[in-house]
Amino acid sequence: MAVHFFSADRPIPLRDRNRLKAFLNSLVRKEGRRLDDLNVIFCSDEYLLQVNRQYLNHDYYTDIITFDITEVPGKLSGEMYISTDRVRENARQLGQTIGREMHRVVFHGVLHLCGYADKTQAQQLAMRQREDHYLRQYS
Repeated sequence: MAVHFFSADRPIPLRDRNRLKAFLNSLVRKEGRRLDDLNVIFCSDEYLLQVNRQYLNHDYYTDIITFDITEVPGKLSGEMYISTDRVRENARQLGQTIGREMHRVVFHGVLHLCGYADKTQAQQLAMRQREDHYLRQYS
């Protein structure tokens, strides 16, 4: 299992990283894939806005951007950029703890890498159900 946490310009906001790494490996297996390499980069709103502009031509804030860099079918490789500013704000607005919202966002990114989309309402509902499922398992 190769999950790596990095900080672009913010401290890494996770407590039990080894537990989360093992859980992500299990999540990926349950979704029918094998985890090859996953980099999770924590950053500010401004940093992620620049990534969003440069690579996706989007000019807005977001909590996560996920890049699938898988080269071998059946394996999973990717990079996830997570704005700790957005996660904190979303947690406040949703009445959630920052830790729970951070885990939701991490699971959301991994589910994207496993093939889940969230463009339509039906896809958003399916994604939210999977996030909730894994949040319950992780808690």
